[in-house]
Amino acid sequence: MGTEQRVNQSTRWGLISQSPNAPFLILMISWMLANVRLIMGRVMRRIIASLLLLILLATGCSAAPKGEITVYVAAPLSGFQANGGQTVVGGVRLAAEEINRSGGLLGYRVKIIALDDESDSDVALKVAERVRQAVQDGERVLGVIGHYNSGQTLAAMEVYKDLPIVVITPTASELSLTQRGYRNFFRVNANDAVQARVDATFLVKKLGAQRVAILHNDTEYGIGLSHLIEEELSRLGAEVVLTLQVAEGQSNYTTEVARVQAARPDAIFYAGYEIEAPYLRAALVRAGITVPMLASDGAFLSATIDESDGTAEGMYVSSFAPSPATAVDKRWIEAYQAVEYRNPDTYSINGYVAMTVLAEAARHAKSIEGPQVAEALHDVRVDTIIGPIRYDENGDVQDAQVFIFQVREGDFVQVQ
Repeated sequence: MGTEQRVNQSTRWGLISQSPNAPFLILMISWMLANVRLIMGRVMRRIIASLLLLILLATGCSAAPKGEITVYVAAPLSGFQANGGQTVVGGVRLAAEEINRSGGLLGYRVKIIALDDESDSDVALKVAERVRQAVQDGERVLGVIGHYNSGQTLAAMEVYKDLPIVVITPTASELSLTQRGYRNFFRVNANDAVQARVDATFLVKKLGAQRVAILHNDTEYGIGLSHLIEEELSRLGAEVVLTLQVAEGQSNYTTEVARVQAARPDAIFYAGYEIEAPYLRAALVRAGITVPMLASDGAFLSATIDESDGTAEGMYVSSFAPSPATAVDKRWIEAYQAVEYRNPDTYSINGYVAMTVLAEAARHAKSIEGPQVAEALHDVRVDTIIGPIRYDENGDVQDAQVFIFQVREGDFVQVQ
């Protein structure tokens, strides 16, 4: 065999080795060649070997990878919101794992790099600068999935907006994010205008609330959502009898509970996170305040139940995605556990969907260049595990859904 023939043969075996079924395929070819050797000459063996390789390549073996393409995931991975951020990363990693096992994205292996923004806008800016530097250094960066919170997303977009990448937040819902003219920003969740409308309607039409107390944390998300739901409640004829701001991460609510008691609401709405909601709920229940309580999507994590000391029973929480228990099957959960070594939580779904949407847009664009992928996102409809996603010109999901859950026997049970 000449040098060129040996190289060609080596290349063919390299292609076979990229297949997810490489061990089986190589074993099968080796067995067939061993048996052919018994009955055929050297020339015929080479012909049959080449034919087998061509057949296998034509029926599913992926081409040799072109290299790696990076997707950054920006979320809190330490501190009080670490669990939420880690669930997003887990969903993204599972989606990337499935893409890579299927031959990659347009021939590239997807590499996931998780970056910790610590739920801090200054740190989020540093994260964004790191991504900018990676792009300037020539790294193939398809996009960023993040950030987790609206405040950090707003801060980081001041950097991302000028980069040739796509940014898809899995959870940030603050309304103005899609009203600032960004051409490379999208989200897979509803915005807070949709959430306020759905939540206010549920409080008034389903629970019969007419006197509502609104509490919210001091983040852009909490403040913005509280204003929006106050408007929606007023539109529906309900009275807002109290509006109170609390600190992000606050755990003691003695003063707030006293003011709620004095206002005598018939329902309570809380706009904030799972790092406050269970402690607020516990304080209210222990003070004898048992009127219906609805918390926003930021509290739709198992910590709201686990940290409430049993008092979360009966409370309602809105969500931008269904629970993993209802959205996916056992095989998906087992695949997630194999990648992350833990159970999926609510925002695992959002991370998975965000990566799915990003990859499908690249396929539609037939490109890994950010501007082309962003343009494709405005045209393509992506079928996901939470339903079809299609974007308007601003990057908001068309016909976005908001789900309502109630805590029953220690679990979130969908009621709307």
